[in-house]
Amino acid sequence: MSCAMQAPSSVDTECPDEPHHEKSDPDSNVEEGLNATSEPVSFPEGGLRAWRTICGVALVQFSTFGYTNAYGVYNDFYVREYMSNISSSQLSWIGSVQLMLVLSAGLFSGRLYDAGYFYHLMIGGAFLFVFSLFMLSLTSPGQYYQVFLAQGIGAGLAIGIMYIPGIAVVSHYFQRRRLFAMGIATSGSGLGGAVQPIMLNKLFYGRVGFNKGVRISAAFNTGVLIIALLLMRTRLPSTPRKDGSTLLHMRAFFREGSYVATVVGTIFVLAGLYFPIFFLQLSAIKNGINPDLAFYVLPVLNAFTILGRVIPSLFVHRMGIYNFMIPCVTSCAILIYCTLTVKTVAATFTIALLYGLFVGAYVGFLAPMVGSLAKQDSEIGARMGICFTFTGFGGLVGNPIAGALLTSSYMWWRPSLFAGLCVTCGAILFTLARFGVARQKGTQRV
Repeated sequence: MSCAMQAPSSVDTECPDEPHHEKSDPDSNVEEGLNATSEPVSFPEGGLRAWRTICGVALVQFSTFGYTNAYGVYNDFYVREYMSNISSSQLSWIGSVQLMLVLSAGLFSGRLYDAGYFYHLMIGGAFLFVFSLFMLSLTSPGQYYQVFLAQGIGAGLAIGIMYIPGIAVVSHYFQRRRLFAMGIATSGSGLGGAVQPIMLNKLFYGRVGFNKGVRISAAFNTGVLIIALLLMRTRLPSTPRKDGSTLLHMRAFFREGSYVATVVGTIFVLAGLYFPIFFLQLSAIKNGINPDLAFYVLPVLNAFTILGRVIPSLFVHRMGIYNFMIPCVTSCAILIYCTLTVKTVAATFTIALLYGLFVGAYVGFLAPMVGSLAKQDSEIGARMGICFTFTGFGGLVGNPIAGALLTSSYMWWRPSLFAGLCVTCGAILFTLARFGVARQKGTQRV
């Protein structure tokens, strides 16, 4: 794939007193809109209102993306107890559809956010998320379609509605320190991914049981989301897009080789990235590790994603975001291959904490990496929304394929090899994109 950054065709500049020569080219029109200069905007780079909003976003991430990162607990419980009559591949569709909707819903939620519907999206998404969890608590053992509708579609769509607006509102307050602020905000998902698996394991396998346990977790997350909604505030005026602007943006963006390589790279990465998150707890138990210890594998993995999100934000702007992300993704691929040899408690927890560091860095800085390709701030939301929409399809197919390769005989080498190769392909595509960006910007610090 060529990564040369192709400059879009320029707007026709014929004399205005000869109207019969004027041409109306939609590609030119969209580029004119993309390159239009806007009023300079100042950013407070901090302050009480800014940090309250950051705390609110972190709490939303805690309850939503943190819950998605806890799906490995559900997957283990479904496979071994709640839906043992269903294959691993079918069960993986629940988490994969949820993950796909989390990312792909950004195409319309980003547009509505730009139009000024931030509070509508956050309140509506929070209500749908809590409602979906309570519906999940009413499901019956072995009833696959009930769980799929409540958790896969309902919760996935709800999280997707809140994801892009929650991340994008950070840019209302920070520009120079934006990477650091986003690292703090998105670290909430790592904290949620550490706390929620422990809570769910204790509830599901304790005296409370699955149905009451889900209701307790739903009530807990309701309280967290109410606090988050009270803390978050927007600052900048809305910038609604014109009808059809999404398609015009896509036409312009997909003429850029580096953007295409980045988008395709994210699809490959997500197809393999969540394999350890979905299956590591199940793998640990099947390899003979005491369940009381195995229940802490996911919390350890997710807890270390916090360090992966926050610490690099202090220096990534000095080395360039592509220069940082490529080694992170490569390390994720290597660690996935290493799961082939994991049999002991020490090895399992070592893989979990190292993988948490690198996957946290990738997830935390994916949005800034895509946003770095924008020619101006007004493009950031569109580029992220379009990219994440396509990225979601990697999450949709990756884990069901891994589950099918696993089979009922638990042949772990097959899904591990598949997931590792997917992430490796993503790292190669990011490298190609990096060369294109460096050539366009005239610097190696990209």
